[in-house]
Amino acid sequence: MILEKDVVVIGAGPAGLAASIEAAKAGAGVLLVDLNLKAGGQLFKQIHKFFGSRAHYSGTRGYDIGRKLVREAESLKVDVWLQSTAVGVFPGNKVGIERILDGGVKKLYTVHGKAVIIATGASENAVCFKGWTRPGVMGAGAAQTMVNVNHVRPGKKIVMLGSGNVGLIVSYQLMQAGCDVLALVEAAPKIGGYAVHAAKISRAGVPIITSHTIVEALGDEKGTVRGAVIAKVDSHFQPISGTERTIECDTIAIAAGLRPVVDLTRLMNCASVFEPVFGGFIPLHNTDMETSVKGIYVAGDSTGVEEASVAMEEGRIAGTAAAQSLGYLSAAEAGKTKKLLWERVNSLRSGPFGERRLTAEKNLLEHFREEIREPQPEIMIGGLAHGAD
Repeated sequence: MILEKDVVVIGAGPAGLAASIEAAKAGAGVLLVDLNLKAGGQLFKQIHKFFGSRAHYSGTRGYDIGRKLVREAESLKVDVWLQSTAVGVFPGNKVGIERILDGGVKKLYTVHGKAVIIATGASENAVCFKGWTRPGVMGAGAAQTMVNVNHVRPGKKIVMLGSGNVGLIVSYQLMQAGCDVLALVEAAPKIGGYAVHAAKISRAGVPIITSHTIVEALGDEKGTVRGAVIAKVDSHFQPISGTERTIECDTIAIAAGLRPVVDLTRLMNCASVFEPVFGGFIPLHNTDMETSVKGIYVAGDSTGVEEASVAMEEGRIAGTAAAQSLGYLSAAEAGKTKKLLWERVNSLRSGPFGERRLTAEKNLLEHFREEIREPQPEIMIGGLAHGAD
């Protein structure tokens, strides 16, 4: 038997929750699917206060935003399936979902969504060095989950690899949890994240060692991490022999960036492109967040890695557009809402990173314009809108 829903949203993080709320507010029947024990995704890891305007929850901590969105989705009667994995998306907007029921029983469902919104987020990049599979080597996101969600310290003495915003923020949160962050190691010649985050680390006395990388994780007789061997790198980011030194630690956290999770859009043969500025492969989409496959929408980090505030706005755009396509909103109603939302997205992208995205997108448009369906007079790659020629 195939279950029917107006809108199926895959991923209950910031983008998925926001998309579900907008579609449900318009009157659509929404199913929200997530493999985790609770909805909210990255928001419940983020104990820091958000930047931006009141519309972007300025001054509010991530977990409080998550709670607000979950309550709103529940009040709008969004059907939320947790511990449920979308194992495939098939022609005709059919979604295969494996759901864990009470008692641990697994059941496979096929759900037909008149519209499907894919908000599967991003996954952490790995860095391979000698000993990188030892117990005690983990992604920065895993360390953040341990301290902020599970309230367990990953270790006592920690070395962080990577000084982007994730590395800086997670390092500070580990220190707040009582961990001793011994150093941040960065291969680039300068810090990758915002100065405001780096300043907090520096004020706490934690060294940020640039132009260096980790070349080996040392271990004890059980294989558990007992030290990180770091070395200076040359202009090609290759370790320079003879510059090695050891930092004794019991945990190595890796913050080497994120990449969009695009497995489902690739299964659907949505047109995609590789662009490092966006984190890797991304699905092409228009200003409605609709892909090259009609009825399949994307939102959040699966369209290019950014902040949670942008993910929520993209989710709202996708939810609004999906509701419009199903007749729950008029073109005038939806157009007014989408215009406001895009103005808010562009305000969030007004800094240097937004300029990098714009440059990369313009370059890609030269090569891929013919691959994008154009139901609207504007098209885009990765997120920034351009008028059609």
